Amino acid sequence: MPSPERVVEDYLGHLAVERGRAQNTLRSYRLDLDRYTEHLASSGRDDLAAVREADVSAFVAALRTGERPLAASSTARALAAVRGLHRFAVREGIVPADVAAAVAPPSLPSRLPKALSVDQVDQLLAGCVADGPTGLRDRALLELLYSTGARISEIVGADLDDLDPEARTILLHGKGNKQRIVPVGRPALAAVDAYRVRARPVLATRGAGSPALLLNARGARLSRQSAWHVLRAAAEASGLEPAVVASVSPHTLRHCFATHLLSGGADVRVVQELLGHSSVATTQIYTHVTVDTLREVYATAHPRARG
Repeated sequence: MPSPERVVEDYLGHLAVERGRAQNTLRSYRLDLDRYTEHLASSGRDDLAAVREADVSAFVAALRTGERPLAASSTARALAAVRGLHRFAVREGIVPADVAAAVAPPSLPSRLPKALSVDQVDQLLAGCVADGPTGLRDRALLELLYSTGARISEIVGADLDDLDPEARTILLHGKGNKQRIVPVGRPALAAVDAYRVRARPVLATRGAGSPALLLNARGARLSRQSAWHVLRAAAEASGLEPAVVASVSPHTLRHCFATHLLSGGADVRVVQELLGHSSVATTQIYTHVTVDTLREVYATAHPRARG
Protein backbone atom coordinates (compact mmCIF):
# COMPACT_ATOMS: atom_id res chain seq x y z
CA MET A 1 0.00 0.00 0.00
CA PRO A 2 1.26 3.53 -0.75
CA SER A 3 2.30 5.66 2.19
CA PRO A 4 0.08 8.56 3.31
CA GLU A 5 2.70 10.95 1.91
CA ARG A 6 2.49 9.31 -1.52
CA VAL A 7 -1.31 9.49 -1.54
CA VAL A 8 -1.12 13.18 -0.57
CA GLU A 9 1.11 13.90 -3.58
CA ASP A 10 -1.29 12.05 -5.89
CA TYR A 11 -4.26 13.88 -4.40
CA LEU A 12 -2.68 17.32 -4.79
CA GLY A 13 -1.79 16.45 -8.38
CA HIS A 14 -5.42 15.47 -8.96
CA LEU A 15 -6.61 18.81 -7.52
CA ALA A 16 -4.17 20.77 -9.66
CA VAL A 17 -4.67 18.98 -12.99
CA GLU A 18 -8.21 17.62 -12.96
CA ARG A 19 -9.95 20.06 -10.62
CA GLY A 20 -8.02 23.18 -11.60
CA ARG A 21 -7.55 24.39 -8.03
CA ALA A 22 -5.65 27.65 -7.55
CA GLN A 23 -2.06 27.64 -6.30
CA ASN A 24 -3.04 29.36 -3.05
CA THR A 25 -5.62 26.63 -2.39
CA LEU A 26 -3.07 23.93 -3.14
CA ARG A 27 -0.57 25.49 -0.74
CA SER A 28 -3.20 25.55 2.02
CA TYR A 29 -4.10 21.91 1.36
CA ARG A 30 -0.45 20.89 1.43
CA LEU A 31 0.12 22.63 4.76
CA ASP A 32 -2.91 20.92 6.31
CA LEU A 33 -2.14 17.51 4.84
CA ASP A 34 1.50 17.72 5.90
CA ARG A 35 0.24 18.24 9.44
CA TYR A 36 -2.00 15.21 9.01
CA THR A 37 0.73 12.90 7.74
CA GLU A 38 3.02 14.01 10.59
CA HIS A 39 0.23 13.17 13.03
CA LEU A 40 -0.23 9.74 11.45
CA ALA A 41 3.53 9.09 11.55
CA SER A 42 3.67 9.97 15.24
CA SER A 43 0.83 7.48 15.80
CA GLY A 44 2.64 4.72 13.93
CA ARG A 45 0.30 4.78 10.93
CA ASP A 46 2.53 4.34 7.88
CA ASP A 47 -0.26 2.87 5.74
CA LEU A 48 -3.40 4.87 4.90
CA ALA A 49 -5.44 1.65 4.93
CA ALA A 50 -4.58 1.23 8.62
CA VAL A 51 -6.02 4.63 9.58
CA ARG A 52 -9.25 4.53 11.58
CA GLU A 53 -11.92 7.12 12.37
CA ALA A 54 -10.40 7.54 15.84
CA ASP A 55 -7.10 8.64 14.24
CA VAL A 56 -8.84 11.38 12.28
CA SER A 57 -10.76 12.52 15.38
CA ALA A 58 -7.50 12.58 17.34
CA PHE A 59 -5.94 14.76 14.64
CA VAL A 60 -8.80 17.28 14.93
CA ALA A 61 -8.47 17.32 18.70
CA ALA A 62 -4.70 17.82 18.45
CA LEU A 63 -5.16 20.85 16.19
CA ARG A 64 -7.45 22.46 18.75
CA THR A 65 -5.44 21.65 21.88
CA GLY A 66 -1.79 21.49 20.78
CA GLU A 67 1.05 23.86 21.65
CA ARG A 68 -0.24 26.28 19.02
CA PRO A 69 -3.98 25.57 18.91
CA LEU A 70 -5.78 26.50 15.71
CA ALA A 71 -9.01 28.44 15.50
CA ALA A 72 -12.18 26.51 14.78
CA SER A 73 -12.27 27.83 11.21
CA SER A 74 -8.66 26.74 10.52
CA THR A 75 -9.33 23.33 12.04
CA ALA A 76 -12.45 22.92 9.91
CA ARG A 77 -10.41 23.79 6.81
CA ALA A 78 -7.78 21.19 7.73
CA LEU A 79 -10.47 18.55 8.27
CA ALA A 80 -11.95 19.39 4.86
CA ALA A 81 -8.56 18.67 3.30
CA VAL A 82 -8.30 15.37 5.17
CA ARG A 83 -11.80 14.36 4.13
CA GLY A 84 -10.96 15.13 0.53
CA LEU A 85 -7.84 12.98 0.79
CA HIS A 86 -9.76 10.00 2.12
CA ARG A 87 -12.54 10.34 -0.47
CA PHE A 88 -9.87 10.39 -3.17
CA ALA A 89 -8.22 7.29 -1.70
CA VAL A 90 -11.53 5.39 -1.76
CA ARG A 91 -12.31 6.41 -5.35
CA GLU A 92 -8.83 5.32 -6.45
CA GLY A 93 -9.20 1.94 -4.71
CA ILE A 94 -6.32 2.68 -2.33
CA VAL A 95 -8.41 2.07 0.79
CA PRO A 96 -11.70 0.17 1.21
CA ALA A 97 -13.62 2.71 3.31
CA ASP A 98 -13.82 6.43 4.02
CA VAL A 99 -12.91 6.68 7.71
CA ALA A 100 -13.01 10.50 7.75
CA ALA A 101 -16.58 10.98 6.50
CA ALA A 102 -18.24 10.83 9.92
CA VAL A 103 -15.74 13.05 11.78
CA ALA A 104 -17.46 16.32 12.65
CA PRO A 105 -15.67 19.66 12.38
CA PRO A 106 -15.61 22.01 15.39
CA SER A 107 -18.54 24.38 15.71
CA LEU A 108 -17.88 27.73 14.06
CA PRO A 109 -19.00 30.98 15.67
CA SER A 110 -21.76 32.73 13.78
CA ARG A 111 -20.20 35.84 12.32
CA LEU A 112 -21.75 38.22 9.85
CA PRO A 113 -19.53 39.87 7.22
CA LYS A 114 -18.53 43.42 8.03
CA ALA A 115 -19.87 45.93 5.54
CA LEU A 116 -19.41 49.68 5.41
CA SER A 117 -22.27 52.06 4.74
CA VAL A 118 -22.56 53.67 1.31
CA ASP A 119 -21.22 56.94 2.75
CA GLN A 120 -18.27 55.12 4.33
CA VAL A 121 -17.46 53.44 1.00
CA ASP A 122 -17.53 56.84 -0.70
CA GLN A 123 -15.16 58.13 1.96
CA LEU A 124 -12.88 55.11 1.54
CA LEU A 125 -12.70 55.57 -2.22
CA ALA A 126 -12.03 59.28 -1.72
CA GLY A 127 -8.98 58.29 0.33
CA CYS A 128 -7.26 57.17 -2.84
CA VAL A 129 -5.94 60.56 -3.96
CA ALA A 130 -2.31 59.92 -4.95
CA ASP A 131 -1.14 61.52 -8.19
CA GLY A 132 0.78 59.82 -10.97
CA PRO A 133 0.39 56.47 -12.74
CA THR A 134 0.16 54.33 -9.60
CA GLY A 135 -2.41 56.69 -8.06
CA LEU A 136 -4.66 56.38 -11.11
CA ARG A 137 -4.20 52.61 -11.03
CA ASP A 138 -5.10 52.44 -7.34
CA ARG A 139 -8.31 54.38 -7.92
CA ALA A 140 -9.23 52.07 -10.80
CA LEU A 141 -8.54 49.04 -8.62
CA LEU A 142 -10.77 50.16 -5.74
CA GLU A 143 -13.58 51.35 -8.01
CA LEU A 144 -13.56 47.99 -9.81
CA LEU A 145 -13.62 46.04 -6.54
CA TYR A 146 -16.71 47.87 -5.30
CA SER A 147 -18.43 48.05 -8.69
CA THR A 148 -18.11 44.33 -9.46
CA GLY A 149 -17.96 42.62 -6.06
CA ALA A 150 -14.94 40.71 -7.33
CA ARG A 151 -12.36 39.06 -5.13
CA ILE A 152 -9.01 40.88 -5.13
CA SER A 153 -7.42 37.85 -6.82
CA GLU A 154 -9.99 38.10 -9.64
CA ILE A 155 -9.34 41.77 -10.32
CA VAL A 156 -5.54 41.49 -10.32
CA GLY A 157 -5.91 38.34 -12.45
CA ALA A 158 -7.92 40.16 -15.12
CA ASP A 159 -6.27 40.96 -18.43
CA LEU A 160 -6.74 44.10 -20.50
CA ASP A 161 -8.87 42.17 -23.00
CA ASP A 162 -11.21 40.95 -20.24
CA LEU A 163 -12.66 44.45 -19.91
CA ASP A 164 -15.30 45.43 -22.47
CA PRO A 165 -15.86 49.21 -22.11
CA GLU A 166 -18.57 49.23 -24.79
CA ALA A 167 -20.65 46.54 -23.09
CA ARG A 168 -19.61 47.87 -19.64
CA THR A 169 -18.65 44.38 -18.45
CA ILE A 170 -15.58 42.52 -17.24
CA LEU A 171 -14.79 38.82 -17.54
CA LEU A 172 -13.68 37.45 -14.17
CA HIS A 173 -11.81 34.20 -13.62
CA GLY A 174 -13.02 32.80 -10.30
CA LYS A 175 -12.29 29.79 -8.15
CA GLY A 176 -11.84 26.50 -9.99
CA ASN A 177 -11.24 28.39 -13.26
CA LYS A 178 -14.94 29.30 -13.40
CA GLN A 179 -15.62 32.39 -15.47
CA ARG A 180 -18.39 34.93 -15.14
CA ILE A 181 -19.24 38.24 -16.81
CA VAL A 182 -20.08 41.07 -14.42
CA PRO A 183 -21.38 44.58 -15.20
CA VAL A 184 -19.13 47.55 -14.41
CA GLY A 185 -20.62 50.85 -13.23
CA ARG A 186 -19.91 54.18 -14.87
CA PRO A 187 -17.72 55.60 -12.04
CA ALA A 188 -15.52 52.51 -12.21
CA LEU A 189 -15.35 52.70 -16.01
CA ALA A 190 -14.34 56.35 -15.79
CA ALA A 191 -11.57 55.50 -13.30
CA VAL A 192 -10.35 52.61 -15.45
CA ASP A 193 -10.44 54.74 -18.59
CA ALA A 194 -8.32 57.43 -16.91
CA TYR A 195 -5.86 54.74 -15.83
CA ARG A 196 -5.73 53.08 -19.26
CA VAL A 197 -5.15 56.35 -21.12
CA ARG A 198 -2.87 58.25 -18.73
CA ALA A 199 -1.16 55.64 -16.55
CA ARG A 200 -1.01 52.13 -17.98
CA PRO A 201 1.10 53.08 -21.04
CA VAL A 202 3.67 54.63 -18.68
CA LEU A 203 3.78 51.55 -16.46
CA ALA A 204 3.84 49.17 -19.45
CA THR A 205 7.08 50.71 -20.78
CA ARG A 206 8.83 49.50 -17.61
CA GLY A 207 7.92 45.84 -18.16
CA ALA A 208 7.96 43.07 -20.73
CA GLY A 209 4.50 43.52 -22.19
CA SER A 210 2.24 41.97 -19.56
CA PRO A 211 -1.39 41.47 -20.69
CA ALA A 212 -2.59 42.32 -17.18
CA LEU A 213 -5.15 45.08 -16.79
CA LEU A 214 -3.53 46.37 -13.60
CA LEU A 215 0.25 46.77 -13.64
CA ASN A 216 2.70 47.42 -10.82
CA ALA A 217 5.44 50.06 -10.88
CA ARG A 218 7.73 47.63 -12.76
CA GLY A 219 5.23 46.97 -15.54
CA ALA A 220 4.31 43.48 -14.34
CA ARG A 221 0.96 42.22 -13.07
CA LEU A 222 -0.13 43.77 -9.77
CA SER A 223 -0.01 41.16 -7.00
CA ARG A 224 -2.84 40.34 -4.64
CA GLN A 225 -0.71 41.44 -1.68
CA SER A 226 0.02 44.81 -3.29
CA ALA A 227 -3.68 45.32 -4.05
CA TRP A 228 -4.51 44.61 -0.40
CA HIS A 229 -1.94 47.23 0.67
CA VAL A 230 -3.59 49.74 -1.68
CA LEU A 231 -6.96 49.12 -0.02
CA ARG A 232 -5.45 49.41 3.43
CA ALA A 233 -3.61 52.63 2.60
CA ALA A 234 -6.79 54.18 1.19
CA ALA A 235 -8.68 53.26 4.37
CA GLU A 236 -5.99 54.83 6.57
CA ALA A 237 -5.96 58.01 4.46
CA SER A 238 -9.75 58.29 4.28
CA GLY A 239 -10.40 59.83 7.70
CA LEU A 240 -12.73 56.98 8.69
CA GLU A 241 -12.96 56.14 12.38
CA PRO A 242 -10.06 53.94 13.61
CA ALA A 243 -12.43 51.06 14.41
CA VAL A 244 -13.75 51.13 10.84
CA VAL A 245 -10.24 51.27 9.38
CA ALA A 246 -9.24 48.29 11.54
CA SER A 247 -12.17 46.29 10.16
CA VAL A 248 -11.13 46.74 6.54
CA SER A 249 -10.08 43.43 4.96
CA PRO A 250 -9.38 42.14 1.43
CA HIS A 251 -13.09 41.23 1.15
CA THR A 252 -14.47 44.52 2.51
CA LEU A 253 -15.61 46.00 -0.80
CA ARG A 254 -16.98 42.61 -1.89
CA HIS A 255 -19.07 42.46 1.29
CA CYS A 256 -20.24 46.03 0.70
CA PHE A 257 -21.18 45.22 -2.90
CA ALA A 258 -23.41 42.31 -1.83
CA THR A 259 -24.95 44.04 1.18
CA HIS A 260 -25.75 47.25 -0.69
CA LEU A 261 -27.31 45.36 -3.60
CA LEU A 262 -29.57 43.34 -1.31
CA SER A 263 -30.46 46.42 0.71
CA GLY A 264 -31.46 48.08 -2.57
CA GLY A 265 -33.84 45.24 -3.42
CA ALA A 266 -31.70 42.98 -5.62
CA ASP A 267 -32.73 39.33 -5.83
CA VAL A 268 -30.44 37.04 -3.86
CA ARG A 269 -30.06 34.72 -6.88
CA VAL A 270 -28.78 37.60 -8.99
CA VAL A 271 -26.29 38.56 -6.28
CA GLN A 272 -25.22 34.91 -6.13
CA GLU A 273 -24.40 34.96 -9.84
CA LEU A 274 -22.56 38.27 -9.57
CA LEU A 275 -20.44 37.02 -6.66
CA GLY A 276 -19.72 33.70 -8.35
CA HIS A 277 -21.03 31.64 -5.43
CA SER A 278 -21.74 28.01 -6.33
CA SER A 279 -24.51 27.84 -3.72
CA VAL A 280 -27.13 30.42 -2.83
CA ALA A 281 -26.65 29.41 0.82
CA THR A 282 -23.29 31.18 0.78
CA THR A 283 -24.91 34.37 -0.49
CA GLN A 284 -27.77 34.25 1.99
CA ILE A 285 -25.50 35.27 4.86
CA TYR A 286 -25.80 38.80 3.47
CA THR A 287 -29.58 38.69 3.81
CA HIS A 288 -29.07 38.49 7.59
CA VAL A 289 -27.24 41.80 7.43
CA THR A 290 -30.10 43.48 5.60
CA VAL A 291 -32.67 42.00 7.99
CA ASP A 292 -30.71 43.49 10.89
CA THR A 293 -30.84 46.87 9.13
CA LEU A 294 -34.59 46.53 8.66
CA ARG A 295 -35.01 45.77 12.35
CA GLU A 296 -33.06 48.90 13.29
CA VAL A 297 -35.17 51.06 10.98
CA TYR A 298 -38.37 49.48 12.32
CA ALA A 299 -37.32 49.99 15.92
CA THR A 300 -36.66 53.69 15.40
CA ALA A 301 -39.45 54.54 12.96
CA HIS A 302 -42.56 52.50 13.86
CA PRO A 303 -44.76 54.16 16.49
CA ARG A 304 -45.54 50.84 18.20
CA ALA A 305 -41.86 49.83 18.32
CA ARG A 306 -40.73 52.78 20.41
CA GLY A 307 -40.23 52.67 24.12
